[in-house]
Amino acid sequence: MKTRITELFGIRHPIIQGGMHYVGFAELAAAVSNAGGLGIITGLTQKTPELLAKEIARCHEMTDQPFGVNLTFLPAFTAPPYPEYIAAIVEGGIKAVETAGRSPEAYMPALKAAGIKVIHKCTSVRHALKAERIGCDAVSVDGFECGGHPGEDDVPNMILLPRAAEELKIPFVASGGMADGRSLVAALALGADGMNMGTRFIATKEAPVHDNVKQAIVNASELDTRLIMRSLRNTERVINNAGVERLIAIEKEKGETLKIDDIIEEVAGIYPKVMIQGDMDAGAWSCGMVAGLIRDVPSCAELIERIMAEARGLIAQRLAGMLAA
Repeated sequence: MKTRITELFGIRHPIIQGGMHYVGFAELAAAVSNAGGLGIITGLTQKTPELLAKEIARCHEMTDQPFGVNLTFLPAFTAPPYPEYIAAIVEGGIKAVETAGRSPEAYMPALKAAGIKVIHKCTSVRHALKAERIGCDAVSVDGFECGGHPGEDDVPNMILLPRAAEELKIPFVASGGMADGRSLVAALALGADGMNMGTRFIATKEAPVHDNVKQAIVNASELDTRLIMRSLRNTERVINNAGVERLIAIEKEKGETLKIDDIIEEVAGIYPKVMIQGDMDAGAWSCGMVAGLIRDVPSCAELIERIMAEARGLIAQRLAGMLAA
């Protein structure tokens, strides 16, 4: 399948693996890229730029296909050494960077000077337009269904994607609720040039996370996620567990007086406990509503092949058949 996204990143299929904390290691990124998508290493999971450089080198040993690095821009008071991380990305020969969090504007000159294609994650049309203005090559448009931070506008993809298509000139991918060939065809119909999958790629054989995590996603329904930190305007969609129930109880008790320190034990340092140790009740970890569509743990190659076969079948048979009728 050929779209503006496959052309931009030099990939065979318009499928991107989103950056995910303590999930986006070389094993997963290489597997996605080898299967024809764009694999992504999560930059800040690597605690230093030197460790990121090693992870990039490790991924190069596992694939000769394009892969990228996610760089999430955090508030200034917790800012990592971004210039050093970018230097590791450039020296590692990376040509695709997924940015997230705050605006990447300050770092765009360094990325563009290295010939890197930048795709920025946005939860609104206004933020996507800003990304376009500052020179991003593409955007990932995240609907309210997505795991992680869906923004504060609560607009689902059935509305957000066609609005983005009306306004943007640069290509964009749909993110949030994406799991299969149906998702891809729907995203393309709504104006996107591909899709970004996070939660779906956690439940794959190559995802280097504890099997408890994969099984939790397979066992979850579309009703098993919760929204936390709404009153802090830092909304996050997470899978429900005992730690999240504790957090929600604190939020209800504190009400408008809630501070991040009140829930810090349920949100800080949780990912290693969950992803590595398999402690499913440790606290809050991101998961999309799309868990309700995930019922198995295939390899990345099996998953992407299945998605593309289903998408081609829907376009060439079901939809074409409706036109013929």
